[in-house]
Amino acid sequence: MLVGTTDPKWPSALHWLQAGGGPDLPSLGIVGAPVTIGSITPGLHYDLGPKFIRESLAGFSTYDLDNGVDLLAIRPEDLGDLPVAALDPSDAFCTIVEGVRSALRRQPALIILGGNNSITRAGCHGTCKSLSNGGLLTFDAHLDVRDLQHGLNNGNPIRALLKDGLPGSHIVQIGAHSFCNSSSYLEVAESAGITLVPAQDVRARGVDTVVSQALEYLSTVAEVIYVDVDLDVLDRTLAPACPGSRPGGLSLWDLRVAARLCGLHSKVRTLDIVELDPTRDLASVTTMAAATCLLSFCVGHLERARASKLPIVEADAPETRSPAQSGGDLVQPDYPTRHPARNFAHCEGTGDQDRAIRGK
Repeated sequence: MLVGTTDPKWPSALHWLQAGGGPDLPSLGIVGAPVTIGSITPGLHYDLGPKFIRESLAGFSTYDLDNGVDLLAIRPEDLGDLPVAALDPSDAFCTIVEGVRSALRRQPALIILGGNNSITRAGCHGTCKSLSNGGLLTFDAHLDVRDLQHGLNNGNPIRALLKDGLPGSHIVQIGAHSFCNSSSYLEVAESAGITLVPAQDVRARGVDTVVSQALEYLSTVAEVIYVDVDLDVLDRTLAPACPGSRPGGLSLWDLRVAARLCGLHSKVRTLDIVELDPTRDLASVTTMAAATCLLSFCVGHLERARASKLPIVEADAPETRSPAQSGGDLVQPDYPTRHPARNFAHCEGTGDQDRAIRGK
């Protein structure tokens, strides 16, 4: 049943999502991946994330005043939720991969509503023709490279992707900050060649500069880019529904700008929004932040579609791997131990402020 609007001149974003649009409009897909099992923090309800994000759209209009774009000019296809709420990350893997591949056969871009951060591994496999030619841009307070010997969880999707064959030099992580990570896991990320752009560098250089340069770099090494938005990248005051959020994170404005820039980029096929437990939210602030991220990505996608015709390219079948193969120790790939960010980023300032990468 469609949600009615009291004012026909103020269409709600929920009505837009439910009604869809004409077949001749640019389009994109939206699908839920409500995985909650395999979370480091016990007792969470990430499985409720997709439902609450969709429902929160009732409080938003379709018009982006800042960019002069109305989302009524784009057709969203809501594909519902994948049947993974009762599955752990290993068991949910194949269902998510196939769901993403199926959606991308129909649509030029896809938004995945999580669910915990473990879905990023499956989403990346479903999006990339092969991991060796894929790129990954993450917005996250954490590095997500925890050990794998106890199985997959929401703290190790990047470690798992490294083991699966995604080159570390094809990964850019934006938004990590102090007292959210350890020196041991920083060493793992650095030795794999992952680019790290901490939250303080986003503040110093500006989110538009950081994200634009990250996307430009990834487009030189990857055929397709997957974007992972862990909502705990936001400051704790903006993300109380994310157990991993801490004081000192990014602003909601940062997230809006970043999501739109990702939607604008021609090589970005998929964006996930993860780590929302609505039962821990306050005044729906985190849920509404997630909805704002969704809408901003759609704005960028619409602007891109207007600028050029978007081809629908089917992702090739990923290499078949048993979920059981995801465990065990990671054998570090032979990647150059460098920081690609130094090739595309420069931070104005003095001393340590000149470095785009922190941690050394």
